[in-house]
Amino acid sequence: MTTTEIVKNIHHYCIGLSYLCAFLLEIARLLWPARGWRVAGLVFGAAGLFAHTAYLLVQQPSPAVPSGSVLMLAWVLALFYFYGTVHHAKQAWAVFVLPVVIGLVAVSRILLTAEPEHAAFDVGEWASGERFWGGVHGLLILFASVGVSVSFLASMMYLIQARRLRNKVSPGTVVPMLSLERLETMNRRALNIAFPLLTAGLLVGTLLLPHGLSFGDNWLSLKVLSTAGLWLEFLVLLYLRYGAHVPARRLALFSIAAFGLLLVALAASHPFAIGGVK
Repeated sequence: MTTTEIVKNIHHYCIGLSYLCAFLLEIARLLWPARGWRVAGLVFGAAGLFAHTAYLLVQQPSPAVPSGSVLMLAWVLALFYFYGTVHHAKQAWAVFVLPVVIGLVAVSRILLTAEPEHAAFDVGEWASGERFWGGVHGLLILFASVGVSVSFLASMMYLIQARRLRNKVSPGTVVPMLSLERLETMNRRALNIAFPLLTAGLLVGTLLLPHGLSFGDNWLSLKVLSTAGLWLEFLVLLYLRYGAHVPARRLALFSIAAFGLLLVALAASHPFAIGGVK
């Protein structure tokens, strides 16, 4: 079997199981500290990232199809996990990021089984300029989604760390984490970056909505409504942070809710996505 054939046989299960092994090894490293656990975890993490990258390059899932957009988001977060694990060697970075990556890979697989067999991105009749702006729209939404996901992770860790400090838990008896200040800074930067990207992505997407569909198929589709709702929630979050100066704990809860809305937006069918119609 050639290398190309091996790569073509990579599926969601290979990706997810590699990340799962990396996660379990990270848990083992926390329970029984030893350098070997960390090295083995990084090896499995690298294997998962390789399989993930190869799948995207060979299968080329469409970002307009829910399974494709979720899997691409999982890939960017997997990069975030691997870099963070190497850079923050003393922190339990993978313990928090990998479950999100594994969950997104699983969601992508579930969505894939529910999609029409020939689901695709309807660009056949697009002009070259529209294809270009469609790609810009997809990248803007993807990077905004990464910002929302990072904000979610920072918020989860912030709430856990704040509870530890409130209960005066000894740092030596729990999973090592970043300080509250660094987690709040991470959350703030993620929101500040994601909001303009999401705004620009929405504006480009609005101009690209197909005119042949009815008002309900365009503006009242779940994809459009959930993405617009996510933008409004971000607007509220920014006001609460910089205008009302609400406590960081409440902002963290709003950020977690925003991630849930993001998953709805990604899982919803895109007005451009077609399949099984011909």
